[in-house]
Amino acid sequence: MFMSLNKARQVISLMLIGGFILTSITYADEKDSFWPQFHGPNRDNISTEKGLLKKWPDNGPDLLWTTRGLGHGYSSISIANGMIYTASSIGKNTVIIALNLDGKILWQVKNGKAFTGDRPGTRGTPTIDGDRLFHQSPHGNLICLDAKTGDRIWELNIIEKFKSKIPNWALSESLLIDGNHLISSPGGPQTYMVALNKKTGSVVWKSPSTGELAGYASPALAEYKGLRIIMTLTLKGFIGVNADTGELLWHIKHESYADENVLMPIFHNGEVFISTLKAGSVKWKVNVKDGKVSLEELWRTEELDNHHGGVILLNGNLYGTSTFRNRNLLVCLDWKTGRNKYMDKGVGKVSLTYADGLLYTLSIDGVMGLVRPTPEGHKLVSSFEIPKGGKGNSWAHPVVCGGRLYIRHGEFLYAYSIR
Repeated sequence: MFMSLNKARQVISLMLIGGFILTSITYADEKDSFWPQFHGPNRDNISTEKGLLKKWPDNGPDLLWTTRGLGHGYSSISIANGMIYTASSIGKNTVIIALNLDGKILWQVKNGKAFTGDRPGTRGTPTIDGDRLFHQSPHGNLICLDAKTGDRIWELNIIEKFKSKIPNWALSESLLIDGNHLISSPGGPQTYMVALNKKTGSVVWKSPSTGELAGYASPALAEYKGLRIIMTLTLKGFIGVNADTGELLWHIKHESYADENVLMPIFHNGEVFISTLKAGSVKWKVNVKDGKVSLEELWRTEELDNHHGGVILLNGNLYGTSTFRNRNLLVCLDWKTGRNKYMDKGVGKVSLTYADGLLYTLSIDGVMGLVRPTPEGHKLVSSFEIPKGGKGNSWAHPVVCGGRLYIRHGEFLYAYSIR
């Protein structure tokens, strides 16, 4: 019998319960547990939660539970409707997994075959929209499920439908919902980006082809001067698409090392920023006149060439780790000028998120950090090593939601109390 979700913390003895280890439990309030897609409700990787711990014990915050048996992959988690969702490779299949807020696996649903190439496993994170779940597998199997039960509603293979091919490291996109539209980027000779009716999977519009396979980025949606624009990185460039019609508004060449264009674009006050491996960072002004769109380059720098850990815009500054240029240093760029305000090696190459005045940084070798960022420098307030056992690098982005810190590493999901 489960206690009320509003009950205070209760600590119970260590138990192994059907694949998850429960050490202590803080009952999360469902209404506070809402992170329905990759990088959160606004896709900006910023949590609005307050009252979180400002410092952790030496061995880290309280570990509430550990769930094992999630297969292999780099997908992060989404949280909605009192449930946690992720995706993995288990055996020969890509699998979508739903858990309750106590870490118990509720159901698993297959979504096409597993990716077994270089860096095998899943990439994209499930997107939750009301009572529906959407996910795209590394091989392009796009599925819509009942988010509560896992029942299939519709599915199609986006690569087969538009006669494309998967790129070298497979499809990595975390799907975007725009009103009644589901946005996906199959790439290939027929189109680059498509909008599907989210209820049926039927095609609403398709953008022109850019002559490329899909990149590894997830799209961002912006509204500016009466125009709704979907932006993403392609395999070798950067595009903007009219969200209502599929018209290609711009296509700019931007080639990164080994075509690893991964970062979700950041749009703010009519300006857009991207960062890619070795090619560095660029910011443009978006000009709209008489329905036509042009981009004006404002600055460009090699000081920040983010790989796949993400960049966050905070109070007029960009924070993220550089890779080739500055060898995994945490870099702070001035949003307005692109000036490098500082760089520091204190946290290593990390994926990150932000909540309540602090950055949460997860290094690729499994060290979780709590960082106070300022334009003058950052302070590593606390850090701890996550438990050993997960295979491969810690690439899944951490999530702060409902007073908890969630860390996915391979087949393990850890939930920590941080309030």
